[in-house]
Amino acid sequence: MSQPSQTPFRKSLRPYWALLFLVGLLISQLVHPPASVAATPRHYTELEFPPLPEVQLPDYDQFQLDNGLRVYLIEDHELPLVSGVALVETGSRFEPADKVGLAGMTGALMRSGGTQNHPPEILNRELEQKAASIEASIETTRGTVRFDALSSDVETVFDLFVEVLRQPAFAPDQLALAKNQARGQIARRNDEPGDIAQREFQKLVYGDESPYARTMEYETVEAIERQDLQQFYQQSVQPDRLILGVVGDFERDQMRPLIEQKLADWQATGSSLPDLSQQLRQPSQAQQSGVFLVDRPELTQSYVELGHLGGVRNDPDYPILGVMNNVLSGFGGRLFNEVRSRQGLAYSVYGFWGTQYDYPGVFRAGGQTRSEATVPFIESVRGEIERIRREPITAEELQLAKDSTLNSFVFNFASRAQTLSRLLTYDYYDYPSDFLFRYQDRVKATTVEDVLRVAQTYLNPEQLVTLVVGDRAAIDPPLDQLSPNQDVTLIDVTIPQPS
Repeated sequence: MSQPSQTPFRKSLRPYWALLFLVGLLISQLVHPPASVAATPRHYTELEFPPLPEVQLPDYDQFQLDNGLRVYLIEDHELPLVSGVALVETGSRFEPADKVGLAGMTGALMRSGGTQNHPPEILNRELEQKAASIEASIETTRGTVRFDALSSDVETVFDLFVEVLRQPAFAPDQLALAKNQARGQIARRNDEPGDIAQREFQKLVYGDESPYARTMEYETVEAIERQDLQQFYQQSVQPDRLILGVVGDFERDQMRPLIEQKLADWQATGSSLPDLSQQLRQPSQAQQSGVFLVDRPELTQSYVELGHLGGVRNDPDYPILGVMNNVLSGFGGRLFNEVRSRQGLAYSVYGFWGTQYDYPGVFRAGGQTRSEATVPFIESVRGEIERIRREPITAEELQLAKDSTLNSFVFNFASRAQTLSRLLTYDYYDYPSDFLFRYQDRVKATTVEDVLRVAQTYLNPEQLVTLVVGDRAAIDPPLDQLSPNQDVTLIDVTIPQPS
C-alpha cells in the first residue's frame, strides 16, 4: 500500500515558516544592528547619570497603647501586600552562661512550637493556604516576630501573628527537634575555616565568656528545658517591651482599631530581664595584642583576621569613620589596590571600623591568601593601617569615598518597608528618627583632616590582635616573624563532648 502524500500538510505550514523567518530576521537586526546604526562604545568615565533623588520619609502614624506597646503604621498601596514586625526588648546576651542557645530556641519555638490554639502542623497549614508567613527569632540584642500576608487576608494572619506573640505553646516535640538541630550545628561548626576565623576572633576581642562571643556547646544545649523557654519568654515578651510596625496595602483608620482590638488588653506581668550591666554596655578588649593560630593542616590557604575593639554608631565621629572605611576597603580602596592588585597577596582583602548600636563593635581587617604569602599579607595590611594614620589621604580618595557613601544612601530607603525598619530600629535603640540624615550631612562635611584625625584616634596598631586559620607547616616565613618578642599562641577548636 502506498504511503499517503505529505504535500498538502507541508503546504499548510508554509505561511508559518515564512512568519518565523521574518520574526527571526527582525530579532537578528535588533540584537546585531548594522554597523551604520550601532552605538559607539563609550569609556565608563564618559557615562553620565542623573543625580540621585532626595530621600524623604513617607507619611506615617505613630501611637502608643495604654499598656506601653508602641506602634508605627505606613501605608503602601503599590501591591496588595501587608507586612508587620515586632521588635522585642531582649537578646541572647541575657541568657545564662550555662544555657547558651536558650534565647535562640525561645525565639524559634515561638513560631515552630505552635500556639495554644494552633498546634504547629495546623498553624503551618493555615499559613500555607493563605500564602502567608510568620517568623520569629531572638538574636544578640533583640527579638523579632514578623508576618507577611495578602491584604485580603491580613485580619486572619494578624490573628495568628498575635497568637504567636501572646500564646506560644513551646511544643515539647518541637523543642526536642530544635535541640537535635543545635547538636548538628555544633558538630559542623568547624567545617568552614572562614567560620572558625570569625568565631575565634570574636573570642579574642570580647573574651571566651562574653555574651558577644560565647558559643553553644553540647552541655549548654542539654541543660535547656521547656520551662526555661517559658521563663525566658515571660521575661522578654511583654507589651511594654515591644515596638510594632506595619506597612502595606491597608487603611490606617482600619488597621489601628484592629491592633487595639487584638493587643490593647494585653497586660504586662511585671516580669522582666535585668537591666544591661556596665560590662555588657562597655566590654573591654580581652587580648590586647598577639598572634594566634588555629592549625588546620588540610588547608592550602590561610584565613586571616586582625583588629581590635571598635565603637558604637552614635559616636559623633561615626560618619567620618565610614568615609575612612571606604578609603581602606572595597573596590578602589587602598587594601584592594595595594595588597590584592599590585602585590598579588590576597584572594580577598578588607578592612573596616565595625560598630554596633549599643555596645562596641570590632575593627577588623583581613582576608584570604595562599599559605606561603600569609606573613607578607599580614605585614602589608598592617602597613596600610599605619599609612592611613601617618599621612593624609588625597583629595581624590576623599571625594570617591564620600561619593560611594552618599550614592548608596538612597538605597537605605528604597522601599517603605526599609523605611519602617529604620524607624523601628532607631526607636528600639533610642536613636533620633533622623539619625541617618544627620549621618548624611556629616559625611558631606568630612574633610581630609577629619579622616586623618579619626584614623589616628581610633586605629591602634599596638592593640591589634592577629588570628590565622591555616596550615602551620606551609606558612613560610613562619608566623613567629610577626612578633619576635612573643610566641604564637595555638588555639584548640576541638568541640567539647558532653560529660
